[in-house]
Amino acid sequence: MNGPLNFGADALANESLQMQAKLAAGLETLRQVDDVDYGATAREEIWRDGKVVLYRFVGEKPPTAKVPLLISYALVNRPYMVDLQADRSIVKGLLERGEDVYIIDWGYPDRSDRFLTLEDYIERFLGGAVDHLRQRFGLEAINLLGICQGGSFALCYASLHPERIRNLITMVTPVDFHTADNMLSNWTREMDVDLFVDTLGNVPADLMNACYLTLKPFRLNLQKYLGLVDILDDKKAVEDFLRMEKWIFDSPDQAGEAFRQFIKQFYQGNGFVNGGITIGENEVHLGLIEMPVLNIFAEQDHLVPPDASRALKGLVGTDDYTELSFRGGHIGIYVSGRAQKEVPQTIHDWLSQRSK
Repeated sequence: MNGPLNFGADALANESLQMQAKLAAGLETLRQVDDVDYGATAREEIWRDGKVVLYRFVGEKPPTAKVPLLISYALVNRPYMVDLQADRSIVKGLLERGEDVYIIDWGYPDRSDRFLTLEDYIERFLGGAVDHLRQRFGLEAINLLGICQGGSFALCYASLHPERIRNLITMVTPVDFHTADNMLSNWTREMDVDLFVDTLGNVPADLMNACYLTLKPFRLNLQKYLGLVDILDDKKAVEDFLRMEKWIFDSPDQAGEAFRQFIKQFYQGNGFVNGGITIGENEVHLGLIEMPVLNIFAEQDHLVPPDASRALKGLVGTDDYTELSFRGGHIGIYVSGRAQKEVPQTIHDWLSQRSK
């Protein structure tokens, strides 16, 4: 007899047997699983400043683009989410379309990096990478793709040095940090960041990860691990799961002084909207961004709500502004099947139209 939830004894028994079979198969699958790592595309180091390294991605065929595309990722995770694995790689999609792609690896800050500032990250490291590519290619300006916090850095750099950026692309980039649905902003708005940094020095990666996991506690702490049972008999699916987990928990600590400045000026001060962001002695004004801008955001993003990114349209000085609203979340925009089809093609087409 079925109960009020339509769970009959036969159905429950059958599901129990299926669960046992999955678990039994999982024991064999886990024996066969290979060591996993992320970063599917070959790359070569072309420039370095301390722990920060600029890599060039090496595709299967020479690039056709004449202007290099530099990727600036966030500090809080390793940058290779854009190149997670062969069938989930925005980088691979760009290379296949002829782009010449480079990425900044910010490295792992240690105690010696505690007093690195936003000026160090934006002017010294990002600016150093931009200048290296400009000199390497003999160009006045290059193309810049900023992702998440790296997009905020890219906006700052492009506003301070507009003559060095030919085309600017932002992807899941927060601009208005005070939208009502921005949980991270609500958490940090009343935070005593001075006490926090003065006490901890660098901000531990494990603490940052714990904060992100509590944004969706059921989905990120329970549901995904229960879902693992359903794929235990699929070796590739298990390896994909483990690769994503490895990326999530391979997070650098945050340089204390840069963290302090970012929380104060961006999350608490909402400086892109209200003004007041200073990098060194120079103030950032998004109205000085007059180069073409492509802004890509995710409709189901729980870290950077769509409205936080859409605000860019009303703040930049360019008339050549384009948006791509991606149907997915903050991670799906890198690794989903839809992303592999839409994102690299959109970026390539947009750059090609502005290549002359």
